[in-house]
This record gives sequence, structure tokens and C-alpha cells, in this order.
Amino acid sequence: MPRFVMPVLVLCLMSISQVFGQNSSTAVCNFDSNSQLAVEYVPMAATSSRPLFGHEIPYNKVWAPGGKPMTMFVNHPVNVGGRELPIGAYTMFVIPAENKWTLIISRATDMSGKYDQQRDFVRVPMDTGELPSAESTFSVYFAHSGPNQCTMRLDLDRTRAWVDFEK
Repeated sequence: MPRFVMPVLVLCLMSISQVFGQNSSTAVCNFDSNSQLAVEYVPMAATSSRPLFGHEIPYNKVWAPGGKPMTMFVNHPVNVGGRELPIGAYTMFVIPAENKWTLIISRATDMSGKYDQQRDFVRVPMDTGELPSAESTFSVYFAHSGPNQCTMRLDLDRTRAWVDFEK
């Protein structure tokens, strides 16, 4: 892998941070010293006293948390949902449902929050579960779940949705 890929990834993340503004966060999965994927997202606060999902955040509709799509950068091909994701930048949306979520990885890099189904690269089913206590802020993070495997976790309110990425 060319050495220039990592500096380019860092510059891309910095550029996206400017688009998102000061309130963006980054989650990173380091497979090894040369292979990683990074997700930039808006950590939106849950401010409603009633259940979020199915009300404030409708079920079965495309959702961009915080009003902006999550952005993913990969500097080494990874597999998700049985598809190989080439090196590059992607936007991500989710479709929350009562018992199963769907992750949408899009070829589009439009940061306006608009979703274009024709730009879908892959739709991946996500597992979901209930958290022991409510999370007041939407967050994304990675956990190493096996050799060359990271699980991306999305937490908000009492819900966690997750999906595996493999090198």
C-alpha cells in the first residue's frame, strides 16, 4: 500500500470535520498499522422524554443522525455484509426498525443530508439490542471482535445497532 494513503485519509477527515463543524466526532478501527477505517459523525443529543425510535426518529425511513450522513473512509479494502468495499470515501445512513436496522453505504459524498437511493453501494442488515441504560447522545464506536474484524456500534437511547467489518 502506498505511504501517501494515510496522510490523504487524515486530510479528508480534517476536511469533513470542517463541513460537520466543531460538533463532529470520529470513530476509528485500526486493523493493523497500515489498514484502518474511520467514521465521522454528528453526536446528536436525545432531548425528548418520550421514546425516540418510532416517534422522533421514525421506523422504516432513511435516517442521517444529526441531520448529516455519517462519512466513512477506508484505506484498505474491507468486507461488510458479504461485499468488498474498495478504498475510498462513502456516506452512510441507517434505516431503524423495531427489531432490525439496515446500514446503507452510499457512493455519494454529498454532505447535505439528502439521500439518493441510486447511489447505494450496499445495504447491510444490522443486529440490534437493548442497552442496560439509556445513552443520551448518539455515538459510533468500534470494538475488535476477532482477528481482522471490527464491529461498528451505534448507540442512542436504549438501542444499540451493530455490524461487522472485516479486513
